Amino acid sequence: MILEMKVPSPGESITEVEIAAWLVEDGDYVEKDQPIAEVDSDKATLELPAEESGIITLKAEEGDAVTVGSVVCLIDLDGEKPAGSETPAATETKTAAPVVAAPKKETYASGTTSPAAKKILDEKNIASTTVKGSGRDGRITKDDAVKAVPSMGTPTGGARGTGRKKMSMLRRKVAERLVTVKNETAMLTTFNEVNMQPIFDLRTQFKEDFKAKHGVGLGFMSFFTLAIVRALKMYPDVNSMLDGDYQITHDFHDISIAVSGPKGLMVPVIRNAEALSFRGVESEVKRLAIRARDGQITIDEMTGGTFTITNGGVFGSMLSTPILNPPQSGILGMHNIVQRPMAVNGEVVIQPIMYVALSYDHRIIDGRESVGFLVAVKEALENPVELLMDNNPTKALEM
Repeated sequence: MILEMKVPSPGESITEVEIAAWLVEDGDYVEKDQPIAEVDSDKATLELPAEESGIITLKAEEGDAVTVGSVVCLIDLDGEKPAGSETPAATETKTAAPVVAAPKKETYASGTTSPAAKKILDEKNIASTTVKGSGRDGRITKDDAVKAVPSMGTPTGGARGTGRKKMSMLRRKVAERLVTVKNETAMLTTFNEVNMQPIFDLRTQFKEDFKAKHGVGLGFMSFFTLAIVRALKMYPDVNSMLDGDYQITHDFHDISIAVSGPKGLMVPVIRNAEALSFRGVESEVKRLAIRARDGQITIDEMTGGTFTITNGGVFGSMLSTPILNPPQSGILGMHNIVQRPMAVNGEVVIQPIMYVALSYDHRIIDGRESVGFLVAVKEALENPVELLMDNNPTKALEM
């Protein structure tokens, strides 16, 4: 019996996906639920598991765009597992090495340059005498002409190769969205600095007990998330978005957290962050980060946020202007923490300082709201015991 495996719908409004990589080869024996392919949509990369065990026949190539519901492979359910073979467990992912076809060499009976190569060299205004041919008897092939570059000085003999690969559907969609944001919003960024010493002191005092009690670390994200929720309640326009001629407001705070995954930046959402404690935020951040890292994050977990936090500081960024995550109207950028001199009570003191940046859509958020919002975040982070813990840090961290 032959089973036709069709592309399942990865989410609402998605009609097409791209075969990012086959994790098996044509003719392999596969086990039920074994990952056989990675497919890219414009929102995420997902694994495609085998629906049954048997011999697989691939019906699409890597890089092919296929519609949802179309057949991408066949599984012969009567096919027998080869004796002595080992099939990867359903939870393991076999990494498929990309297959790069060797460039076809063009050779000709006479002359030193192929017609195709000559045309390319003429367009580049490169003399054929300056190009070393790799074809038979030193003839210049089309591939030689494509790789040729005008002389910019004395050749050094070093490698000068170039590469070309197709971007994933997810990456292409991200690029499209970023350009749209720049072109269709009135994006502006305001900056401030935060003295992180009060948070450092709290973490030093409570982090061991917090980890022992809750099983997660007391990081910076809980402080920032709760400080942002407080500021969003004070400045609700920052928690709203535009829909044509209408402003959409929210009485909840779904905070998108940018995390780095194997396929690039993912932005899972912490739902109803206003209802979470420090433990609740840290647990949810850890859960979503692990799912993103392991490629298990779903589209539903990455949609519907009302505000975004991105942390370039983990990569060493000192300052940046984060780009809005549409249709949201605001995004806060965290950065690295550096010991800097600052005036404290009339004296110069070395303190751990973080620069923070708020990018916002000026069509819906005015300067008063944007600056006030960022100042409110700064105030909460520099006075967390009073403004985030109701003057009782022990109780706040036990919940």
